Amino acid sequence: DDKVKELIRGIRGQFANLADGIDQKTVDIKARALSHSLSRYKLKFSPEKVDTMVVQAIGLLDDLDKEINTYAMRVKEWYGWHFPELQKLVVDNLQYAQLCLKMGMRKGVEALDFSDILSEDGQEADVKQAAKISMGTEITEQDLANIHSLCEQVISLYDYRTQLSNYLQSRMNTIAPNLTYMVGELVGARLIAHAGSLMNLAKQPASTVQILGAEKALFRALKTKSDTPKYGLIYHASLIGKAAPKHKGKISRVLAAKASLACRVDALGESSEVTIGIDARQVVEDRLRSLDNTVTFAVSGGGKKKGLGKHEASRASSNSSLVGAGTASYNPASDATPKPTKRKADDSAVEQKVKKSKKEKKEKKQKKEKKKKKSKE
Repeated sequence: DDKVKELIRGIRGQFANLADGIDQKTVDIKARALSHSLSRYKLKFSPEKVDTMVVQAIGLLDDLDKEINTYAMRVKEWYGWHFPELQKLVVDNLQYAQLCLKMGMRKGVEALDFSDILSEDGQEADVKQAAKISMGTEITEQDLANIHSLCEQVISLYDYRTQLSNYLQSRMNTIAPNLTYMVGELVGARLIAHAGSLMNLAKQPASTVQILGAEKALFRALKTKSDTPKYGLIYHASLIGKAAPKHKGKISRVLAAKASLACRVDALGESSEVTIGIDARQVVEDRLRSLDNTVTFAVSGGGKKKGLGKHEASRASSNSSLVGAGTASYNPASDATPKPTKRKADDSAVEQKVKKSKKEKKEKKQKKEKKKKKSKE
């Protein structure tokens, strides 16, 4: 009844004044705690489902990649003064830092074993041979100590990046198992970070998921009335990488539709296992396979196209009738040739006036020039 509800509302609002020994501050604290508990119960809050950790982890992973590249390039430039040939022989940044830390000065490189660092055959011999004939300058022990300190920083950053990558993979398998199965943990984490949270990503339609991360290109295309982008962050998924260049747009559309469904199941479902991700990925793979088969059919041309069988009989009969009729001779008299038109001999009155005016101007100009010559003389 509305009257009973109004009475209860009034009692709740004036409860501190009606009850003895209870102040308003205590009532507010209790009400806030009750509302939080009720909200957690309704949302089925679980610390395992917090996607903020994923957003922070993928952001830190990108920052680590930038820092590692900066530090590794500084190591190569610094140690390159002493051993410049090593940059072309060892391309990997981690191997370069480990080799620099173990080698030290290039003089005693013959007595060292680099088999635990260099995995390719013959690479260790090339490094030792290049150290003998190196054109690098000599450095002091203090310079080498600073270079070794920077190498240790690079190696420690690589180790922490590996640890962070494993942590991100485990969190993504817990928070969004279906999305991870569809596009991978890195692409899935970047989609969640770009949207803000897993719930925000689940609210987006498939068309938005498809171009998420390509907003600048989208608005530039809308402004210039050109073609809109076909994919954004989802382009780095392994399934799109398998597709041919001209089919990447179609595969990204199908993958975005299935990934959008996977996000909604992960955000609103109760299971922490892969459910619809297996079937959805199979659908995308079947679509990819069908597009590849269509290309093969079009190139080979070995199959018979549908809808042409009913025309074969009429085509054969028309060909036979043409062959039986023979070839007709060419009759030049039947050609219709246009009659030549004579050009008028006289010019029009307008053309005559134009010529006359030009002639008069020329004569006036000549007279002026003659007068100027006479005046000078």
